[in-house]
Amino acid sequence: MYNTIADIFEQSVAKWPRREALCYPRKNVRWTYREWDAEVNRLANALLAAGVRKGDRVSTFLFNSEELGTCFFACAKIGAVFNPINFRLAAKELAFIVGDAGPSVLLFENDLADAVEAIHEQFPETAFWCVDDAGPGWSADYHARVDAAADTRPAVEVDESDLYGIMYTSGTTGHPKGVMHRHRDMVDHSVIVIGEQNIHPGERGLTAAPLYHCAELHAAFLVRVHVGGTSVIMHHFEPPEALRLIGAERINLMFCAPTMWNMLLQEDLARYDLSSLRLGLYGAAPMAPALVRACQEKLGIGLVQAYGMTELGPAAVFLHEDEQLTKPGSAGMAGLNHEVRVVRAGAERAEPEDTLPPGEVGEIILRGPCLMIGYYKREEATAKAIHRGWYYSGDLGYLDQDNYLYVADRKDDMIISGGENIYPREIEDVLFEHPGVLDVAVLGRQDEHWGEKVIAFVVPREENLTAEELDRFCLEGDRLAAFKRPREYHFLEEMPRNASGKTQKFRLREQLTAGKD
Repeated sequence: MYNTIADIFEQSVAKWPRREALCYPRKNVRWTYREWDAEVNRLANALLAAGVRKGDRVSTFLFNSEELGTCFFACAKIGAVFNPINFRLAAKELAFIVGDAGPSVLLFENDLADAVEAIHEQFPETAFWCVDDAGPGWSADYHARVDAAADTRPAVEVDESDLYGIMYTSGTTGHPKGVMHRHRDMVDHSVIVIGEQNIHPGERGLTAAPLYHCAELHAAFLVRVHVGGTSVIMHHFEPPEALRLIGAERINLMFCAPTMWNMLLQEDLARYDLSSLRLGLYGAAPMAPALVRACQEKLGIGLVQAYGMTELGPAAVFLHEDEQLTKPGSAGMAGLNHEVRVVRAGAERAEPEDTLPPGEVGEIILRGPCLMIGYYKREEATAKAIHRGWYYSGDLGYLDQDNYLYVADRKDDMIISGGENIYPREIEDVLFEHPGVLDVAVLGRQDEHWGEKVIAFVVPREENLTAEELDRFCLEGDRLAAFKRPREYHFLEEMPRNASGKTQKFRLREQLTAGKD
């Protein structure tokens, strides 16, 4: 029988029982693999005692915590379906996912109790367990239930083909969809990431990105457990604290979305000991070449990019350390056991064989062993996304002569102005080169004369940055063709982003519609 997520965990416990496995400074937790295994077993048995059975959903509404990490492996041991929920969601959004997933148990913390209190009476079939002391009166005490349970391995048979989890897409529009993955999908994914990202056995990693998101959970947290590494968990990301922990905990590697790396670079790096940091992992959103260079120069680390999406596990394409400068702007090459093609983009879905020549932009499609089973209770959406074993990403891009993938933009974000196709990412990368730009997003707005015109939203690094200065910068030399330059600039204090760090352009469009900056 093929390994499950529980097998991965228990194999590391058997190999390295006395090695530090998990550190959670917020609650002064430091566990060896043996100690963590006992806690995982206690939670697994507590869930069984509460009536959770194989196939039942268990949700978490938590910031990063030892309880979230423990629940991940406890569910794997009893065949419960793990469902981590974005802690940033408002009560109405939380209610949608709880109603859709139908969990038997939901874990939450006091910092998020208001949203849970607003919706818990709507779901009498769900038990709500608070992981903090002095939780609300309508909730159960998580730690009292766990402490009362046995620390022996639960006797539940879990198979590689069993559903492991439902990860709801963060989404940039509309309601999220539940992506279903099997145990075997994630075991394969972990093996691939270990090889592609050159993860060393026993390394210490910082969990700074959200654990409810598959980029951190599957491509960093699970991977470290697989190789007997140590995970130091931050409750939530704060750049100064992340930099302090790198030195204090001798961190070797960490995953960050590009916006998080950008935030780290704004700190006074000379104050911190970053000598242990070997590797920076990034993904979930494109990183401008200027930001890649800044990370390499100021942090002195190697970088590895992973491109993909929740539906693929998420990592399917990799750009390695030695390729960051030789293939700037590329997402990389298809990972082990994966295939990437670029097919004709249009109103009707192209067939997988309808590929485009190198350099020509079309829709990116991918296939590999970690592809989702489908969307939970969304058969029509599944059929739209998967065709003949290929996942149709909705991203536009092209392959070069060496089969390296370049992502241009989302199909829905492409701007057509004066009959010309304009890709926002190209303009964003140029504006990122300006020293006064901290963050940027580009989109199109309907225009009677041109069809659409290019609009740029900019978070300035300097208060005196002007639209005229940025316009001159775009037109200098051969940075950008004149027809591609933005015709309007809107300055923001902060860029709206979703859980994975992707810009929520629909929020920016709402601002334009409302006539706001």
